[in-house]
Amino acid sequence: MDRRAFSFLSLGLLVGAFLASLAYAYLWRNQSSGGPSDKLVLRLAHAMPPSSPSHLGMEFFAEKVAELSGGKVEVQIFPSGQLGSQVDTIEQLQRGALAMVKSSTGELEMFADEMTVFGIPYLFADEEHYWRVLNGEIGEEMLQKANDVGIHGLCYYDAGSRSFYTVNRQVRTPEDLRGMKIRVMSSPSAIAMVNQFGASPTSITFGELYTALQQGMVDGAENNPPSVYDSRHWEIAKYYTLDEHTRLPDMLIFSQPLWESLDPQTRQWIDEAAKESVVYQRKVWNDYVQECLDKMVDEGVQIYRPDKEPFKQAVQPIYEQQKGTAIGDLIERIQAVEDPQ
Repeated sequence: MDRRAFSFLSLGLLVGAFLASLAYAYLWRNQSSGGPSDKLVLRLAHAMPPSSPSHLGMEFFAEKVAELSGGKVEVQIFPSGQLGSQVDTIEQLQRGALAMVKSSTGELEMFADEMTVFGIPYLFADEEHYWRVLNGEIGEEMLQKANDVGIHGLCYYDAGSRSFYTVNRQVRTPEDLRGMKIRVMSSPSAIAMVNQFGASPTSITFGELYTALQQGMVDGAENNPPSVYDSRHWEIAKYYTLDEHTRLPDMLIFSQPLWESLDPQTRQWIDEAAKESVVYQRKVWNDYVQECLDKMVDEGVQIYRPDKEPFKQAVQPIYEQQKGTAIGDLIERIQAVEDPQ
């Protein structure tokens, strides 16, 4: 980032902090004529439908915030992209115009380079390794990596593993992806991965993907089972290959300018509620993944579990490219995290 761009960013964050302070003052309001009753209303936006485990986790979070604060803080949730795309809402959050967003770390790559590491295919040995990293020192560091650009990380939500689903034919090996147009998030690492498989990455917002699959604008996409099921993409894409190439956690993020304007007690309520919601969301997620796979099979989706080794070999150049870089060092740290037992 050059000096002039950094100056504009700094100016934008200063303006955002000022606006957030005004928003904070505005959001606290009197509730009754019998005397002041402070109430802080925080808006939380995300792109998933209300039936998703992540939304259920956020509802639990909102209920817990209300409980801990004795009703002094209210979290209002806006699902299904009501307030804009993920990128749009993150930009609103940076300005302090929106308090919270649930975002994939893939989308956050556009705001913090270090988030790229989560998109490195086959980075984690298994699910246990994945959670050891997120719940440990590295995970805590990553939550704060975007503070300088107005984003404060609260916690991680489980988003499972992402796999390819396609319209016209089953993907059994990396070679089967060659020539396909595959929808990816606005994520440099996802684009690099799909390129490595010989496919053409296409960035389309999640809300537009159903139509893109239907009209043949793309041949397929990649995502976790609940996202594929809840979006009804299985109605068009009848082939699902569980290659499980990436484990991109979701992150519940807070506006850094607004966070800095909160008093310590309010921050504590929010932090505690976030931590408790993670436990609930993970349980709901795990139960829902198998349910979604079973329902898709019932609807005629052909699910294939490939040999992952050829897929891992195909993306090795991505690891080679990162050697000697900050991301490369982070990859080594993550892979070195061992089971304490």
